[in-house]
Amino acid sequence: MAGNNHGHTPAAWTGVTIAFIGFCIASVFTVLAEPVWFWVGVAITLLGGVVGLVMRSMGMGQPEESQGRRLDQSKERVEA
Repeated sequence: MAGNNHGHTPAAWTGVTIAFIGFCIASVFTVLAEPVWFWVGVAITLLGGVVGLVMRSMGMGQPEESQGRRLDQSKERVEA
């Protein structure tokens, strides 16, 4: 894993933070038996994934050359 930005990108941090907030909201309102707010929390959780993907496509995710290098390294291990 050395030499890549796995999880250490603005896209990853933002997406996970939004998803975590949504998960917490959904969890609280599950206990309180409020189905409308539970679904709001679920929607926020899904929004976190969408935001992460959009930010990644805007170039705020892991650089493409790191992904390619990682694939090359895994092929070398398989061949060895």
